[in-house]
Amino acid sequence: MKVLTDVMEQVIKRNPNETEFHQAVSEVLESLEPVAEKHPEWLKAGLFSRIVEPERQVCFRVTWVDDNGNVQVNRGFRVQFNSAIGPYKGGLRFHPSVNIGIIKFLGFEQIFKNSLTGLPIGGGKGGSDFDPKGKSDGEIMRFCQNFMFELAKHIGADTDVPAGDIGVGGREIGYLFGMYKKLRNEFTGVLTGKGLEWGGSLARTEATGYGVCYFMEEALNAKGKSFKGATVSVSGSGNVAIYATQKVHQLGGKVVAMSDSNGYIYDPEGIKLDTIKRLKEVERQRISKYVESHPSATYTEGCSNIWNVKCDIALPCATQNELDGEAAKTLIANGCYAVGEGANMPSTPDAVEQFIKNKVVFGPAKAANAGGVATSALEMSQNSMRYSWSFEEVDAKLKNIMVNIYKGASEAAKEYGQEDNLVVGANIAGFLKVASAMYAQGIL
Repeated sequence: MKVLTDVMEQVIKRNPNETEFHQAVSEVLESLEPVAEKHPEWLKAGLFSRIVEPERQVCFRVTWVDDNGNVQVNRGFRVQFNSAIGPYKGGLRFHPSVNIGIIKFLGFEQIFKNSLTGLPIGGGKGGSDFDPKGKSDGEIMRFCQNFMFELAKHIGADTDVPAGDIGVGGREIGYLFGMYKKLRNEFTGVLTGKGLEWGGSLARTEATGYGVCYFMEEALNAKGKSFKGATVSVSGSGNVAIYATQKVHQLGGKVVAMSDSNGYIYDPEGIKLDTIKRLKEVERQRISKYVESHPSATYTEGCSNIWNVKCDIALPCATQNELDGEAAKTLIANGCYAVGEGANMPSTPDAVEQFIKNKVVFGPAKAANAGGVATSALEMSQNSMRYSWSFEEVDAKLKNIMVNIYKGASEAAKEYGQEDNLVVGANIAGFLKVASAMYAQGIL
């Protein structure tokens, strides 16, 4: 009998209609069944019930004035999920889809992802249903300042250190940090993803995209494969997708497809990353504009159709649940032998099941995309020392962390009788460290 069924039922009862949160918790609890059987003392201490309940949830109103003088109202969130091994750490997401269930799913995943890095950081997440698209710099500044006016009460360098996520880049972090500094009259490492001139870390921009490739290269090497000579599809065209593409090229692979929320491009000669960077980072254009500069490329409406493109390796780097069971079957039928998740939970449970069943080398998000938060934690260290490491030093530390994450997940999977199942391995490896800390600290 599954001993954690009651825990899952309680999660559903307490958090109705939060499907993404249910999905994330269900996957983890399924993996942890053998751990619960091996550690009855953790069951008795209610540890499994405690880890699925956030330590704190904050929801607040954000009122700001647009360029036309109209008052706008959004919701802000911060879920401080678990601080057993360090201060809460996790990004802020500004997107119309944001709600408390999305933030809880992301915060729950963050607990295990942060634990896997081996660094002393707990799990949290936050954001708002504010949409930065189409807003002026002035509007974004006013929103960020009012958002931080409330959030500042709940965060701090040794309490909770937010970072960026979807819709929150260097510009937004700058406005947020400026307001925090003014409110608290202190210059601390309370936010990561800062500008290099005021406490940011080299390689932070590249970290998540590079990290997923470092993880997957290690997983591929274990099976006698690599990125060299491989054809790769990368969904998305934001920060993670751009730098995953860059690292794939450096490792000898060829990215032939990328996407945005409208559709995808296919370039059989290989995606020209300079064009993508210009369109997305400078001009803020749709990816469809790529074909104007590269006649060998084609554009297709419908971003989910990117998985119809024949590839050896797929890197979903856009958003949650973007790759479903049917897409997984298509990838497998077309010869795809490896999938690395650059986004948070981009594959549905059906898709993950297909990958595992067909022995696809599958890097789950909480392991494969941990490079961003790992480098954020390295930024925290540099802030504490009032010191900066070179790009090469940070990149070397990042690669070492990602290699160790793979090894930890792989060894845990083998120990618990699920060899090569990196989903189970990552869940167990991430959980064990947090669980031991929670047990040692008593029932809180």
